[in-house]
Amino acid sequence: MKNMRSLKSWRTEKYNIDILPGYTRNCSLFLTQPISLFLVLTQSMDTSNLAHDDSVEELLPQRSSLTDPLLQQRSIHLSRSSPNNTSQLAIIGSNLCPIESLDYELIENDLLNQNWRSLGKVDKYRYIFLKWTFSLFIGILVSAVGFFNNLAVENIAGLKFLSLSKLMDAERYWMAFGVFTGVNLLLLLSASAITTFISPAAAGSGIPEVKAYLNGVDAPNILTLKTLFVKILGTILSVSSSLHVGKAGPMVHIGACIASIFGQGGSQKYHLTCGWLRYFKNDRDRRDLVTIGAGAGIAAAFRAPVGGVLFALESLSSWWRSALLWRSFFTTAVVAVVLRLLIDVCSSGQCGLFGKGGLIMYDVTNDTTTYHLADLPIVILLGVIGGVLGSLYNFLMLKVIRIYGYINEKGRAHKLLLTSVVSILMSCFLYWLPWIASCRPCPSTSNGDCLSTNRFRRFQCPKNYYNDLASLFFNTNDDAIRNLYVTGSDDFYHPISMLLFFVSSYILGILSYGVVAPFGLFVPIILTGATYGRLVAILLGSYTELDHGLVAILGSASFLGGTMRMTVSVCVIILELTNNLLLLPLVMLVLLVSKSVADSFTGNIYDMILQLKGLPYLEGHAEPYMRQLTVSDVVSGPLHVFNGIEKVGNIVHTLRSTGHHGFPVIDEPPFSSSPVLYGLILRAHLLVILKKKAFLPTCSLSANESAYKRFVAGDFDKRGSGKHDTIDDINITPEEMEMFVDLHPFTNTSPYTVVETMSLAKALILFREVGLRHMLLVPKSSDRAPVVGILTRHDFLPEHILGLHPFLVSSRWKRLRWRRSTVSKCFRSFIMWMAHSS
Repeated sequence: MKNMRSLKSWRTEKYNIDILPGYTRNCSLFLTQPISLFLVLTQSMDTSNLAHDDSVEELLPQRSSLTDPLLQQRSIHLSRSSPNNTSQLAIIGSNLCPIESLDYELIENDLLNQNWRSLGKVDKYRYIFLKWTFSLFIGILVSAVGFFNNLAVENIAGLKFLSLSKLMDAERYWMAFGVFTGVNLLLLLSASAITTFISPAAAGSGIPEVKAYLNGVDAPNILTLKTLFVKILGTILSVSSSLHVGKAGPMVHIGACIASIFGQGGSQKYHLTCGWLRYFKNDRDRRDLVTIGAGAGIAAAFRAPVGGVLFALESLSSWWRSALLWRSFFTTAVVAVVLRLLIDVCSSGQCGLFGKGGLIMYDVTNDTTTYHLADLPIVILLGVIGGVLGSLYNFLMLKVIRIYGYINEKGRAHKLLLTSVVSILMSCFLYWLPWIASCRPCPSTSNGDCLSTNRFRRFQCPKNYYNDLASLFFNTNDDAIRNLYVTGSDDFYHPISMLLFFVSSYILGILSYGVVAPFGLFVPIILTGATYGRLVAILLGSYTELDHGLVAILGSASFLGGTMRMTVSVCVIILELTNNLLLLPLVMLVLLVSKSVADSFTGNIYDMILQLKGLPYLEGHAEPYMRQLTVSDVVSGPLHVFNGIEKVGNIVHTLRSTGHHGFPVIDEPPFSSSPVLYGLILRAHLLVILKKKAFLPTCSLSANESAYKRFVAGDFDKRGSGKHDTIDDINITPEEMEMFVDLHPFTNTSPYTVVETMSLAKALILFREVGLRHMLLVPKSSDRAPVVGILTRHDFLPEHILGLHPFLVSSRWKRLRWRRSTVSKCFRSFIMWMAHSS
């Protein structure tokens, strides 16, 4: 209660902006004062106290005090909140980068409104035509890249395993070990080198970065052409190196990169642009294209068009609409058709070792699949254990990523050294562990020729015998999953071999992630889950008649639900992967159970990586403690505003001395009867105005016609991934510094505003659902300044809020999760109950 009373009294004092007597902001005052009265200057300022910044930039030294008595008298006194000690930096790949936000809001100013009114039906039809054309091309390119990745991996890894088999048949075991280790090291080190030196943003799966982008986070270099090239080549090399990783996750990032490049509107640097493409030079249309491309990536990775759409909807996108669903479904349908055409080309044997198995398709269709009510406890047990193992997997992986992060921070040499150590250890483990397994005779169904397919590996065994553990280790992950999913193979694998492979894949999957190279988690998790499912089927074989291959599918589903916490999309992907609709009820049940159990322990793996990287992702729900605060309780100063008619020197000084990206524009007498909020203007638009030098010799309103003649709407389009303009790139002469700019034609006259007494929880929902970058705070009473602050994404982060109000930490809502103390208490209670009962 004491804290709440102090909070209430603090609210009444915070942000009471009083204009002192005699305060006026007219043109004559600006003509005599070198520094604008619109600046709210404080005693000191650094990057930890940015009020409406959405990036961290090096700030120039500022004046520590107001030396001019007139400025001291007429300054706006802003009651500051506690300093914000959080930083808007995030780990992109393996580098620390400043983070900005995306502008999903529609800018409504006089210039753009005039341009919109001038568009005819031809322009609107052209825009619709381009949207569908881009969706078609995205589907074609993403499917082609997905096919190429699989073709390259199957051939590179296949040649490696073929050479290894020949050396093993010749009993040159040490030579085989040297070739296996050397090739793996060369492949993984090459993938790590191109990632480290060319595009660190291509490291990892890229799904957390794409998810953050669709949430409104503009992480640098994650969707560039250079990142796309490194992602494709690095994925092929790393997956071929026998590292326990997959190529499905990177396909999401690859699809997003391809879609984003289409949304760049061409390249001015290489003169590859035209007027048609400028329709997509904004963050709203790029967001739609990236969403479509990410869904197409999953569709290309698993040949699961419906699953790709649902994955984008459930796991990636923070904003969705029915029109986007239709275009995304069209794109994934294109992916499915193109993949089928490309696979048919390879059916004649012209694709080397790619084979006829298709693209990551595990066809386990079985018309005789049956299950009974007695099998449901086994399925529920699979879900429970899968949820526990999945949450532990996430916990351990996060620890390993942190350890690897400490090593990677020390420089490029340490990154490559870590990659080399991991590769050598993996190769030693994979090569020598199968020697423990015993040789098994070829199944009777193979007529003694079981080595003619990738299902079995002879390794060191005699003729007509195979090593079941080597059959899983010395195959690509896709082929290993096919081996585990195949039906009618209950006696193909020894229980000890299954246990060894499960423990190995579980540990190797954790140790592999964090190396600076492109790869994903999907396929390793599916493989580990399939092994776990088969192991459970072997151990409980006397209690159920379910086929071991079908239980392996349920194991993959349970492990996916326990790690990634996806239900609908994973269910559809599993069914499309296996082409077995009869398993739908069991897959749904095991996913629901595993996700529910895992949520009691840890969070989603991708959300955990988002937090670890420091990406400012906004959740779709508000924490209950946010309802105890108003928006004015979290905003921090200083506040910088502009006049409708502003002096050039004041604009230049503000842009150079702050990292702010949005500035309120206020009209005051003589241009209005009283101070009034006219709108919001962006830093990027101010730079365009300064670059064009649309200046006025006197402090007076300009005719709108002059602005329309000097500027076109395309001047304010969002630029792509190239170098953006900065204030240092613009040369302003001393004479021009004394001139003025009419900001009215370029100001967004309808920014989103909320009253300062709105609850923080309500403001968060509005901010996220609309996709805002700036939210203006207006006062409750009319006798104060027209704007009292600006909220950005940073102000809604729990670290910032709880840093300002530490007393809320104790009341912070937490998920119901099992912790060490809770588990110990339950265990002690159980022991006491058993002792009392006996």
